[in-house]
Amino acid sequence: MRPQIKTLLILFVTIALVAWFLRQAHFSDVWREIRAAEPWALVLAFFMSIMTYVLRAWRWQYLLRPIGVARFRNAFRTTVIGFAANGMLPARVGEVLRPYLLARREGLSVPSTFATIILERLLDLLTVLLFFGLFVLVFDTGMGNVNKTLWETIKFGGLLAAGGSVAALIMVALLARRPEQVGRTVERMARILPARFAEPVAHAAHRFVEGLAVTRDPLHLLVSFLLSIPLWLSIAMTVWSVTLAFHMTIPYTGTFLMLVLLTVGVAVPTPGSVGGFHEAFRIAATGFYGMPNDRAVGAAIVLHAVVFIPVIVAGAIFMFQDGLDLAGMRRLSEEAREMESLP
Repeated sequence: MRPQIKTLLILFVTIALVAWFLRQAHFSDVWREIRAAEPWALVLAFFMSIMTYVLRAWRWQYLLRPIGVARFRNAFRTTVIGFAANGMLPARVGEVLRPYLLARREGLSVPSTFATIILERLLDLLTVLLFFGLFVLVFDTGMGNVNKTLWETIKFGGLLAAGGSVAALIMVALLARRPEQVGRTVERMARILPARFAEPVAHAAHRFVEGLAVTRDPLHLLVSFLLSIPLWLSIAMTVWSVTLAFHMTIPYTGTFLMLVLLTVGVAVPTPGSVGGFHEAFRIAATGFYGMPNDRAVGAAIVLHAVVFIPVIVAGAIFMFQDGLDLAGMRRLSEEAREMESLP
């Protein structure tokens, strides 16, 4: 797809999602809800949001150990830059940019470092679904005005996603145990390509599987998963703090359900997840907990600002220190995609 068409498509999706999110909002009432928010709870949400990036960098350090040493400072800075890029540019370019930047700074393999990002996403999904399972089976849902049709749809989707994520993690673990065999298989498949492409493709596949080396050691994989739990508890605390600020009667464990919807919302490749993030929160607050629509809209706007503005500001500072701008990030992300397939 041509870049111009892709940009127009993303712009259209963003505008459509924002319009849908605001379709029933009364702006004066939304503003009144925002002004009435509790400042102390918003401050707590701000600090918990910052903590998530510290925990992400710490977990990433551990995931990278089988392929090389990464200093915490560099892991944290590139994590922040990557998420800032996701907030400013479409198509989640930060997911490619941050492993590339870290690999260059620490002398690691780009394909192998990129593979740890995929493993991160799998661990994130498994953790969110674990919390959702606990929410359904163990905790009081606190949903007095639940939309039963929506609830059944969410439960079915969560079960389906749980099975798919577990299957994907098992497949990744099996592939990681035999990197040489994977390389040979890809090499045979790559023979249909021109000679100048076949060898780099096979080599990149081998290095990519090497990046999943953490999955070869069950203990290392278990620790990686356990490190995901405090990370997502801090994300849940960020969301819950905003619900407290807006006087919503939602239990802390209720955010485990909200995280499922927010995960879907941020998957929409709009800049900063604008639209998808907001509508996901609004659906959760109104559809499951019966919150007034204008209060949910105000809380969604503020939560999005709490989650994205600090990391964008910090990322912009780090990028300025590194001599990067938006054009430079686009160029580096394109370079990173090319490097994924090179030795």
